[in-house]
Formats: sequence, structure tokens, C-alpha cells
Amino acid sequence: MAAVVLVHGLYHRPEHFAVVAEGLRASGIEVAVPELHRGSLAADTAAVQAVIDALPEPPVVLGHSYGGSVITGVRRVAHLVYLAAFVLDASESAASLGGASQRLKDAIVTQPDGSTTLHPGLAIDSLYGDCPETLAARAVDLLRTQAPGCGRGVPQRHSWKTTPSTYVICAQDRAIDPGLQRTMAARCTDAREWQTGHSPFVGQPDLIVELLRELLLTPNVPQ
Repeated sequence: MAAVVLVHGLYHRPEHFAVVAEGLRASGIEVAVPELHRGSLAADTAAVQAVIDALPEPPVVLGHSYGGSVITGVRRVAHLVYLAAFVLDASESAASLGGASQRLKDAIVTQPDGSTTLHPGLAIDSLYGDCPETLAARAVDLLRTQAPGCGRGVPQRHSWKTTPSTYVICAQDRAIDPGLQRTMAARCTDAREWQTGHSPFVGQPDLIVELLRELLLTPNVPQ
């Protein structure tokens, strides 16, 4: 059975990808959405690798935002999809490439223990500004506290150098500069540009479902 692994970004949960996962499963595609928040990029990468290793065939793996840093470090993948995500090279981290926009930085609230949360109203503006109001409100309610330091993590390997990859530039993104996205997209095998904000899995999930279905039908992706 064809399989897809969906990897969320900072502050997010697997539940943010629920509609995408449902759409893929309705097409007979096996879907795994691992939970990150393991405390470091290395630990998050190991958690995703364990999910990949448990599948019978190499899957298509999509990483959103920080999730791109995670999927850059995994092995045994048929195709990588970077959704407004970080495609890191040697010695690079999401933070060193510029990371969050000023709008997203303004939404970050630092807690006494060094962890951070996002201010709900400012999070809607930066992450879900193009999404229907009810969907954006639900997405904000799902956001969780983020441990410090993950965005400064450096991958130990760079799978995009040896694995087919597609970058999706979100041209209306208010969280990660679309210009930076275009620079990172040049590292990938293929690039698409969507007129969406940072989180199309909330506002336009069908776009993601259709893209993943398409990639699963290409010759370099095992069925």
C-alpha cells in the first residue's frame, strides 16, 4: 500500500493535519502523522525515522515549516515534500537561515522556563491569515507549548541531496518569507508555488491531498 508521512512544524500537533490525512485515507493511502515535541531536532528526527522504518515500503514524506528540518535528516524515503519548510544544508539551522518573520516573532511569548507559546490573535495573523475564521480559531486552539532550541538544530544528514524532492512555496506566507522559500526551493528537484498563507493544510487541504496523490503516481515512488 502507498504510504505518506506528514510531519508538522513548531507549536503544531498531528491533529492539524487531520483533514489532509482523512482525504488521503479515503483514497486508500496509508498515513502516519508522528508527534514531534521530543525536545530537540535530533530527537524529533529519530521519532519520524522510527515511523518510516515501520512501514513496508519507503513513503512520501511531507514536512511543514520546521518539519522540513526534521525530514532533511531521515533515510529510506521515496520522495520529500517541503511545504513552506526548511531545506537545510551543512551547518545550517532554521534559525541561521532567518527563521521566523517579524510577525511570527511578535506572536511568540516566552515562559519563565524558556519554553514559548504563541499569542492567539497574532498567531492567526501570521499562521492562518488566509484561512476561514472558524478553521483558524480551531487551529489556534490546537497549538501547544514549544520547548526551546529546536529551531537551532542542525541535521546530521541531508536527504534532499540524494532523494527526489518537491518544494511548495506559499506565496502569501506571513510566517516564513516567500523569498527565503524560493531560495530553498532551488535545492529541490521540483518546485510549485501556491497563492496561500503558511498553513494550507488548514485553509486548503485539498491542495495537499491532490499533490501527494500526484506524487504517489510518479515512477520514482513505490506503490
